[in-house]
Amino acid sequence: MEQIQTYLNAVFLDNPLKNYFWFALIIIAGFSLKKVISKLAAKIIFRFLHRFSKAVSFEKLYILLKKPFRFFIIVLTFYFAFDRLQFPQNWQLVSKEIFGIRMLIFGVFETGIIISITWVTLRIIDFLGLELLHRTAQKGSKSDDQLVPFFKEAAKIIVVIFCIFFMLGTIFKVNVASLIAGLGIGGLAVALAAKESIENLLGSFTIFLDKPFVIGDLIQVGDINGTVEKIGFRSTRIRTIEKSYLTVPNKKLVESELDNLSLRTFRRANFNIGLVYETKANQIKSIVKEIQELLDSHPHTNQDGRVKFHGFGDSSLDVMVVYYVDTIEWDVYLDVREEINYKIMEIVEANNSGFAFPSQTVYMAPKK
Repeated sequence: MEQIQTYLNAVFLDNPLKNYFWFALIIIAGFSLKKVISKLAAKIIFRFLHRFSKAVSFEKLYILLKKPFRFFIIVLTFYFAFDRLQFPQNWQLVSKEIFGIRMLIFGVFETGIIISITWVTLRIIDFLGLELLHRTAQKGSKSDDQLVPFFKEAAKIIVVIFCIFFMLGTIFKVNVASLIAGLGIGGLAVALAAKESIENLLGSFTIFLDKPFVIGDLIQVGDINGTVEKIGFRSTRIRTIEKSYLTVPNKKLVESELDNLSLRTFRRANFNIGLVYETKANQIKSIVKEIQELLDSHPHTNQDGRVKFHGFGDSSLDVMVVYYVDTIEWDVYLDVREEINYKIMEIVEANNSGFAFPSQTVYMAPKK
């Protein structure tokens, strides 16, 4: 036993060997128990948040907090492990209050702790956002659905800004009050540099106040046509009909002509039917009359449908067909239009006519 004690008290680089064993033991314990500790910490936070949150489960909270908690535990593990050791005196290192290796090491540890705490706070905001989204879904208000992500992002930005100023003040010893006062002098330069971002931010406020659309609406802006999935500080996310995911700056949405397709009550179909030139006038009149009756009697079209003999094309007699389908659903519109197209084909065939296709007639002059 005395030999073991003597061996543990043996000094290497101004540290007894037992301190190195403590260092290794803390590292092993921290990495082995990080999963258990992170889950226990998540349960404690969930018990506190459960007073305000009844819909979101513990599993969702744990998924959000798992990575930041494990990062926090690893940082603390290394902090307490290195605390068991001291630098050799012959290295002549300056104290942590003076710039050097000690200050850098302690700065890294402090930065890691602040970042991990900030990370946990951001994930808690995400958890509260899920709870608010669940409550707004029960109310059925689309306006509330888009306000929740907006204010969630605002809260995150405030937390990150506070974290940055806190790091500057505690780790880098920056006078935060003087720094904020100095920002007023360079405010113009910052505003000019961030002109686009500020315009997009103001655009987001315009969208929330004026409400030209809400989440879930089908909109068209220029060549962009799709469903709004998220409205953020800088941009709006749109899922197009082609299922691509577009990010559109809010400035463009505010300045451009925007058509909210979800607010219209009908979808319009507008096309021409090209009949062969052999079709007689009485046949055209019958075709026009029967198609008009079809549109007037169809359960999914209104009385604004128009069928007219429109003109003489290069290779066809053109009949204009315009009608409105009483739906905003794209699939329903396609089904109704397909059904009417089949009926039109049957009407044309029943009147002994046919559909024209681009053609030319060449007349050969007789030989003299």
